Amino acid sequence: MPPALRASLHLIGITALAVVVGAVSGLGSWALFEALDSATTSRLDADWLVWLLPVAAFALGAAYHYFGADANKGTSLVITESLAPTGDSDSDSMERAPHVPARMAPMIFGATYIAQLTGASVGREGAALQIAGSAVSTLLKPLRLPAHELRLMLIAAMAGAFGGAFGVPVAGAIFALEVQRTGRIRYEALAPALAASVTADYVVEGLGRSTPMLALPVDLDVSIVLRLALVGVAAGLAARVFIVSLHAMKSATRKLIAWAPARPVVGAVATLALMGLFGRDYLGLSLPLVESALDGIAADWWEPLLKIVFTVVALGSGIPGGEVTPLFVVGATLGSTLAEPLSLDPRLAAAAALAAVFGAASNTPIACAILAVELFGGGLAVPAAVVCIVAYAVSPERGIYDGQREGATKDLRASAPRRLRS
Repeated sequence: MPPALRASLHLIGITALAVVVGAVSGLGSWALFEALDSATTSRLDADWLVWLLPVAAFALGAAYHYFGADANKGTSLVITESLAPTGDSDSDSMERAPHVPARMAPMIFGATYIAQLTGASVGREGAALQIAGSAVSTLLKPLRLPAHELRLMLIAAMAGAFGGAFGVPVAGAIFALEVQRTGRIRYEALAPALAASVTADYVVEGLGRSTPMLALPVDLDVSIVLRLALVGVAAGLAARVFIVSLHAMKSATRKLIAWAPARPVVGAVATLALMGLFGRDYLGLSLPLVESALDGIAADWWEPLLKIVFTVVALGSGIPGGEVTPLFVVGATLGSTLAEPLSLDPRLAAAAALAAVFGAASNTPIACAILAVELFGGGLAVPAAVVCIVAYAVSPERGIYDGQREGATKDLRASAPRRLRS
């Protein structure tokens, strides 16, 4: 058989398997989001549930400490296992097969549900990525696929989870490729990633969940683009504050509290204290803050800061959950806050900053610019690109995912030829 034909048939086979992976990922995202909707409704209907947060935090901390094993590593483990162990090579020689433990899926599903039920400021999309990675790794194990093909399927699982969760199949595929290494995209995994993401989107929509596009009218000129760049600077700084604070909080709790199950309790008590001072708007996902910002209602300047504080306290102390939705809240409220002083359309600023803060924090600016277009229409192409790229440049090299490897530096001087740096 000619090598070109053999390669084409292999690609078709891998892509077909990625469709199955996408269906599994989409089903997991749908089930998680349905459960979390129920948890949020229950908490809003029964205010007293938030007072159970310290008890829930202790139970979750103990469960992960005594039974979690590698599941403790969360989304970073899924990213790490999807990468070749050395360099850029995907050769199977002397490589172990990637593995995401089966226990990760049920543990993060239950933990995220309990966290949302009791009001912890954690996200859900990171949980969806973990569920997809764990389920796919477990289901494909009997097939004894080569290590590099299993890694491709983990990338496809991440693409399906992200694309299906938000209804953004193209952004989902690019996110899974871009999150591997800073400044590098794994194009060899593009076909399976896109197949999985599109399939997951269809599955989630077929099961009754959809993300309608909020098409925003956009009228651009040079002045508006320059002002949007300032929004990008602010978004990058917000991402920097979040990243530095989150890593500092994790480090501090590990140093100061020796017994791991007690760490989330500290975060839970701190969350209740913050609730007493600032109210309940920042508990859970805080989606009403995003909805208000996208409706053009001006946010107060303290809203993005308080969402950062609530989220860092929860995640940094070890309460399980994701970072994506809280960062969307930070971005949307930040953009809304800046719209008036910069004389920008508040909906435009909120939508662009929503994508940019997460893109900067996760080092995935291209995926998040595409996400903005898929969520808010083609008119966001230039604004989202400007804000996301500027925010990415301003944010630190290290992002929110410890499993992400360094690729290209953000320092243009460091990547320039020696004669240009002298």
